[in-house]
Amino acid sequence: MTHISSHHPPTLALTTDPTQHPAVFANRFNTGDPDSLAEVYTDDAVFVPEPGSQVAGLALRAANADFLALGLPIRVSPRHTYVAGDTALLIVDWEIEGSGPDGTPIHLTGTATDVARRDADGHWRYIIDNPFGTA
Repeated sequence: MTHISSHHPPTLALTTDPTQHPAVFANRFNTGDPDSLAEVYTDDAVFVPEPGSQVAGLALRAANADFLALGLPIRVSPRHTYVAGDTALLIVDWEIEGSGPDGTPIHLTGTATDVARRDADGHWRYIIDNPFGTA
């Protein structure tokens, strides 16, 4: 299967269009670069690495690093985007599939229920990243 490239291609710029935010996330995830990925989140964002558990700050970065360590790309398919002012609810189907670093087959999938906020710079960033939102 396709693995994340070890070189870092140019990343997709942050977006002023909330419907494009999942694509920005996927592009940055697929670089494998945790610093690039961190830019798609607000400073006070929370991540839900498993249903019923949320992390923030350095723990958010560590949880994302666990997903990046799989070395596999993510595919996203936005289903719905609902916007009220500077807040957006994003419903996004996603999939990570391939062989992990040790050759073990990996197939992760879910429907995220994410919340993004438009910052003062006009760009959208996740404030809540809940990849297993329907679980």
